[in-house]
Amino acid sequence: MRLLLVEDDRMIGETLQRTLRLEGYAVDWVRDASAADGTLASERFDLVLLDLGLPRGAAPGGPADGLALLQGLRARHDATPVIVLTARDARGDRVAGLDAGADDYLVKPFEFDELNARIRAVLRRAAGAEPVAGPIEVGELVVDAATRQASLGGEALDLSRKEFDLLLLLALRSGEVVSRREILSEVWQQAYGGGDRTLDVHLSWLRRKLGETAAHPVYLRSVRGVGLRLAAPDRQP
Repeated sequence: MRLLLVEDDRMIGETLQRTLRLEGYAVDWVRDASAADGTLASERFDLVLLDLGLPRGAAPGGPADGLALLQGLRARHDATPVIVLTARDARGDRVAGLDAGADDYLVKPFEFDELNARIRAVLRRAAGAEPVAGPIEVGELVVDAATRQASLGGEALDLSRKEFDLLLLLALRSGEVVSRREILSEVWQQAYGGGDRTLDVHLSWLRRKLGETAAHPVYLRSVRGVGLRLAAPDRQP
């Protein structure tokens, strides 16, 4: 497996590159956002380890930092898995990173064993993802995994990457109650924590977008103490 490490701190970069290579990974290392952007545009990697607090780099017009780099990566529909490694531990920073398209988020300092476990989990999920046969229809909602597009009442929904992932998971299980633990594991690859508001924030945004699109939207119903259920209005109790 080939990894791209994007880290401006020399000590951390050298340590991670050396340790990851001992684990059997091929690891390229760049130290600024511009160099990372150019590398990702021209070469293929199985996973990116990305620091958010990066310098812009020498290339004119390059991304300002790691978050801008990640946003640009997803904007050009590059689905390479990304694990964010950062000292930014505020809730807003974490939500911003996940919403920009990160597959996981690990706050420094961290134990290498935990990073290695998360790398294995993200790579396993990327390799084991099975294509969905055709668009999924739930009432007037249509979710197409192949094109990563969704529409409601014939109108396209403008969804972030994680909002789409959340909607797709619920659409695949339409009519069923999906637990918060399952959603956080499947969409964010993280364990459930009672104080974690990431899911609630994305759910609020998704509800708003569904409700603003059609006169008879599909409803997202919270089942207290259990999880969430997606169903067309005529299937609601």
